[in-house]
Amino acid sequence: MSEPPRKRMVKPPSGGGEGGRPQPARLKTAKLRTPSSQAWLERQINDPFSAKARAHGYRSRAAYKLIEIDDRFHLLKPGVRLLDLGLAPGGWTQVAIERRVATIAGVDLLPVEPLPPARILQMDFTDPACAPLLMQSLGGPPDVVLSDMAPNTVGHKKTDHLRIVGLIEAAADFTVQVLKPGGAFVAKAFQGGETAEVIALLKRHFASVKTVKPKASRAESSELYLVATGFKGR
Repeated sequence: MSEPPRKRMVKPPSGGGEGGRPQPARLKTAKLRTPSSQAWLERQINDPFSAKARAHGYRSRAAYKLIEIDDRFHLLKPGVRLLDLGLAPGGWTQVAIERRVATIAGVDLLPVEPLPPARILQMDFTDPACAPLLMQSLGGPPDVVLSDMAPNTVGHKKTDHLRIVGLIEAAADFTVQVLKPGGAFVAKAFQGGETAEVIALLKRHFASVKTVKPKASRAESSELYLVATGFKGR
């Protein structure tokens, strides 16, 4: 009499490519999406820093860029006053709060869910009325100014680049006017000739200016960060 067939105790592997490696996740439908937005969404789903941010509760993967910068330069400390320019959705402010920075003011064109104790303005940073309101919200000169700002693009490469550089310069000029002596400035920039002009500006006012490419900044992006420390005063 033959034995009944044994039940399989381990499920056979499903999906994956050669060697059992998992295949990148694909969105089931691209309905009403452009190819570029479809690619962006799939990249977000498969990005390890985006996954870490979701697991940790950070509002954006950009939190890990600031974490790496601060682990190296030690800018975020209890007792400092901090300005966060281009705050939305709030990942950088979350990191600052985690690192016990209690006096924070920030601004963005987009609405941002509250992040106590940060005071958040929804307005255009380049509006002349913005700077006085930021300083009033902060209650004194900042020790650190962070800028992760980027302008809305129009699709024309040269125009978009000039707008990006103009925003960096505006953030740098503002910082030089309000920063406390010895303070620090961190700004998102992009590789290009005009970025060298911003670095030259910062070197006149800060003891040290470094360019940093955090691991969380995608390799294919020209994005980098300027970290200026030791503000010489006005």
